[in-house]
Amino acid sequence: MSKTIMTNEGVDINQTKYPDIYVKDGLEEELERYTRTAIGDIKFNLIIKPAVISFLALIASFFMDLSAVPLLGDITIKIARALFPAWQPSAGMISPYSFWWLPVIIYSLFIFLSYLAYNKLKLEILRTPVSETIDRIISSYTSVIDSISTALPLIGAALLLISIQLGEEVFLGLSVPFEVKALIVLALGKLFEPVLDQLGVEFQNVVNHVSDIKERYFSRIQIENSKNLLKQISGGTPLGKSADFSIKDLENYKNLLEQSLHLSELIHKNFSSIHSVIERLNQTQSISTEKIEQLKLLANSITQASNSLGDEKTLLGLKHLESIVVKK
Repeated sequence: MSKTIMTNEGVDINQTKYPDIYVKDGLEEELERYTRTAIGDIKFNLIIKPAVISFLALIASFFMDLSAVPLLGDITIKIARALFPAWQPSAGMISPYSFWWLPVIIYSLFIFLSYLAYNKLKLEILRTPVSETIDRIISSYTSVIDSISTALPLIGAALLLISIQLGEEVFLGLSVPFEVKALIVLALGKLFEPVLDQLGVEFQNVVNHVSDIKERYFSRIQIENSKNLLKQISGGTPLGKSADFSIKDLENYKNLLEQSLHLSELIHKNFSSIHSVIERLNQTQSISTEKIEQLKLLANSITQASNSLGDEKTLLGLKHLESIVVKK
C-alpha cells in the first residue's frame, strides 16, 4: 500500500511510486521489487516487430532457388518464363541439388540464439542491473550470429573453387546453389541484428529506471541531511518563526548554510562513489593465489629493506657512500 510521509514543515513526500524507499533497507527492497516486476513484463514476443524484415527475406529466399522447392516447385524456371515468354529451358539442363532448407535452419538457429540471449539478460539484470552487462551479452550473441552468417558464404566460395576442377555437374549442381543460399543466409544475419538490439533496448530501460531510483534516493538523503542541519542550527525553531536576528547572527547563519550545502554535496558524491566502487568490485574477477603469493614476497622484501635501513652498520655505510659522492 502506498503512503505519504509528512515533514516537520508540512511538506509531503510523495511515495506512491516508490513506497518505503527512504526507510531502512527500503532502497534494496524497492530495486529488487521493481527489477523483478519490470523484467517479468518483458516477453520474448517483443522480437516479432524487429524480426519482420528478416522473416520477409526468408520468405523471399524460396523464390531465389535453382532447384525445386516445396509448394512452389521449379520457381526459378516459372519466373524466367514469366519474364521471357520466348525462353525455354535446355533439355540437357543439370538438375541442381536442393538447398531450400538451409536458410530455414539457420534462421531457426538465430531465433534460438536470441532466446538464449533473452534468458541470459533476464538472469544477469536480476543480479547486477548495469549497462555493461547488457552490452557484453548483446555483443557476444551478435558476434555469434554474424560469424555464422559470414562463414557460410566463405565455405561456399571454397566449394566453388574446388568444384571447378571436378566438372560442370558438380559446379552447377552443388557449389552454385549452395553459394546462392549462403549469400541469402548472410543477408538474413545482417537483417536479424535489430532483434538483439531491441532486446538490449528493453532491458536497458530497466537499468535506466534503476539508476533513476538510486538518484532519487541519494537526492532525498541529501535533502534530509540539509533539513536536519538547518533544524539543529535554528535550535528546533522553524525558519520564519524565530526571534530577532542580529546581522552577525545572519552572517553566521549564512556561513553555516554554505558549509551544510558543501557537506551535502560531499555526502552525495561519497554515496555515488561508494556505489560505483561496489559495482566494479562485483564485476571484477577474484585474485588468484599466485598473485597473493607475489604480493606477500613483495611485502617481505620491503620489510627487509626497511629493517636494513634501521641497522647501524647499514646507516654507517650509507654515510660513507654519501661522503664519497659529495667529494667527487
